Amino acid sequence: MPKSILIVDDNAVVRRCLRGIFEDEGWEICGEAENGHEAIEKAQWLRPNLIILDLSMPVMNGIEAAPRLKTMLPEVPIVMFSVHGGGALDEEARAAGVTAVVSKADSMKSLIGLARTFLQPA
Repeated sequence: MPKSILIVDDNAVVRRCLRGIFEDEGWEICGEAENGHEAIEKAQWLRPNLIILDLSMPVMNGIEAAPRLKTMLPEVPIVMFSVHGGGALDEEARAAGVTAVVSKADSMKSLIGLARTFLQPA
């Protein structure tokens, strides 16, 4: 059974692009969410192996959602994928339970490489 990913981003184009990239790598996209609140609801019943989480979203942002997701699924890595990043934000994200931060300005190879690391068979 392929490893599953939950994509959380308020931009439908970003979600669609990530879906295509991850599916090309052989991973299953178990769901998508537009904000942190929806991510918490979906993660609870989808039980993904990896969560890709945007920072800036309406209703509930990534920093607010991360600790709730981490409490619910402590073994699941959370990768914050955001246009914002660096310094204090990275520290705040990690304190909130985010495993890694990747800038949307970085090459997609960075995000795919992290996903490979986190989704490798045990």
